[in-house]
Amino acid sequence: MKLFVYHTPELTPTDCLPDCAVVVDVLRATTTIATALNAGAEAVQAFKDLDELMNKSAAWLPEKRLRAGERGGQKVENCDLGNSPLDCTPKLVGGKRLFISTTNGTRALQRVEQAPTVITAAIVNRQAAVNYLLKNQPETVWIVGSGWEGSYSLEDTACAGAIAMSLLNQSSDLVGNDEVIAAIALYTQWQDNLLKMFHQCSHGQRLLKLDGDEDLKYCATIDLLDVLPIQKEPGVFIIN
Repeated sequence: MKLFVYHTPELTPTDCLPDCAVVVDVLRATTTIATALNAGAEAVQAFKDLDELMNKSAAWLPEKRLRAGERGGQKVENCDLGNSPLDCTPKLVGGKRLFISTTNGTRALQRVEQAPTVITAAIVNRQAAVNYLLKNQPETVWIVGSGWEGSYSLEDTACAGAIAMSLLNQSSDLVGNDEVIAAIALYTQWQDNLLKMFHQCSHGQRLLKLDGDEDLKYCATIDLLDVLPIQKEPGVFIIN
C-alpha cells in the first residue's frame, strides 16, 4: 500500500486515480455523511450542483427523502437541512435517503468518484477508515482533503494525519508524498486538543459566527462512530 495526501481536490493528479480514495471534509460534509448513515439513513447521495440535487431528489417520495444544502456554512433555501451532523437524528433520517450538496466536500467526492473504491472519513470515524485500509490493503490510497473553495484547510489535513499515523504504525514503507509526513506532524501537534485547533482554523471561526459551537465539539470527537461510508455507485454512499 502506498499512501498519498492531497490537501484539496484541485491538487490531485489529473491523469490517474487511486485504487482507493478517502475523502475528508471534517467541517462538515464527511462528518455528516457518517452520522446520517449511523442514524439509519438508507443512503447519502452527494451532488456538487444544487440544481441537479433538486432534480434527482424530485423522483423520490417526499417521505423517503431529505434535501441537505449548504453554502458558506449556512442552509440553502428550500432544503430541509443544512450541513450540521447534529440534525441527523434517527427519528429524522431513519429509512430515508439524504441528498446533500455542500460548499467543499461534495466537490472532492466528485473529483474521485470514478476510482474503484471511494470511502469517506472524518475525525468521528477515523478508526473505521483505518481498519478498512489495513484489512483491504489497496495498492494506492489518496487521502483527499476538501479544503475551502480550493484553498488549504487545517482540519482536513489534521484528519489525514490521524489516519496516516495509524497506518504508519503498522508499516513505515507507506509514504507516497511529503504531504503524508506534514499531515502526521500537524496531527501530532494538535491530537490532544483538536477542538482548540478547530476554534482557530478559518472554517471553524466561520461556524462559530453561525453559532456552530456544538458542531465543532462533535466534529472534534475522535473515533465516536464505528461506521464507514463507502460508495456503491457514483455519488451514492452506504454503510460498508
